[in-house]
Amino acid sequence: MWRAGFFFHEMAFGLLSVFLPLYVVSVGGSLLDVGLMVSVATLMAIPASFFWGYICDKTRRYKRYILISFFASSTLLYFFTFTRDIGLFIILYAVMAIFHIAHEPPKNVLIAELYAREEWEKSFAFYEGFTEIGWLIGLVLGVLISFLGFDSVTTLLICSSLNFLAFVTSFFLVADPPLIFERGLVRLERSIDFTCKGITIASKYLDGFRVSESLEEGNLTLFCGGLLLFAFATSTLFTPLPVFLAQNLHLDISMVYAIYVLNSSAAAIGYFLADQKLELHTEKMRLQKVVMFRSILAFLLSVFVTINIKAIAVFALILTLMGFAYALYHVYALSLSMELIPKGKVGLFDALIGLGSAAGAYLGPFIAQKFNFTHAFILSGATFFLAYVSFKASS
Repeated sequence: MWRAGFFFHEMAFGLLSVFLPLYVVSVGGSLLDVGLMVSVATLMAIPASFFWGYICDKTRRYKRYILISFFASSTLLYFFTFTRDIGLFIILYAVMAIFHIAHEPPKNVLIAELYAREEWEKSFAFYEGFTEIGWLIGLVLGVLISFLGFDSVTTLLICSSLNFLAFVTSFFLVADPPLIFERGLVRLERSIDFTCKGITIASKYLDGFRVSESLEEGNLTLFCGGLLLFAFATSTLFTPLPVFLAQNLHLDISMVYAIYVLNSSAAAIGYFLADQKLELHTEKMRLQKVVMFRSILAFLLSVFVTINIKAIAVFALILTLMGFAYALYHVYALSLSMELIPKGKVGLFDALIGLGSAAGAYLGPFIAQKFNFTHAFILSGATFFLAYVSFKASS
């Protein structure tokens, strides 16, 4: 039940995900303005993520930062309704990003501490699948709003109200875990397993047996590099995508929302299929395969654009498969990061994603406007492949 507030929060941001880029363009902004807005906001969220991750572990209080995030988002979205100035809009969006990220590190810790390590995959998958349904409903709400012809002020007020509902719901349902020890136990178990493995290898070697095992642990730096590259590739592709669908494929806003509904629906299915407990090696292997699959899909997208195929069904299918693949990736990456990232640095996961997303959010629209969308999609596919290489080298 504690997840209910996050459900309403995701509804609001599902609606905003397509609305904001199209709104900026509709009031006289450009693709560069969209990229600048998302990039600046994401960059501002990086130190904020470190701060929120540190402070929630330091104080061992998690609920308060979730409430701060939802209430601040609700308030700032209300202020959005008073301006159509692009510069001020970007500033407000950047400030909102600082508070919006505040709920992410405590949410990850809540899941990690409320459930045993054996249940992390299932718990993360259920949370992401549940909130993805909220995101999906937000997109469907966008389709309905565009059909009914609601103006931008009404849309922003709806998003503000949903975030306030998330605040009220979380105030009553979210509670801090009574004990904070599960992540410490997991790291202790990994240290003991590593020591036992070393003793076993040494014993075999001294007894004259052939040793095939390796004592190397996963490389955290390369794993973090994979997270950053994947976020960069995703942002490069998806930041200018609503404008591409509206301008290059000549779709109205309701159809753009509909394609995103398919993407989100596939992601929800993926989350609920990724809930089984996996061995560490198997989880890493699946992570690598999913990243490679996203790379192939991004390259296919660029090929279809290059040869001027404008079949809506083709693009919808590719984006649907991308949503499914992202869900699997997100669950595997979250579970591995909570095991590998030290206590007190839980914000590192969101900071790395933020850094990659910020760079991609600016570069994607910049390349799309200065050159064309094909180049942006090719860059995305190539970076997904580099992320695959980084994850594989970290194993």
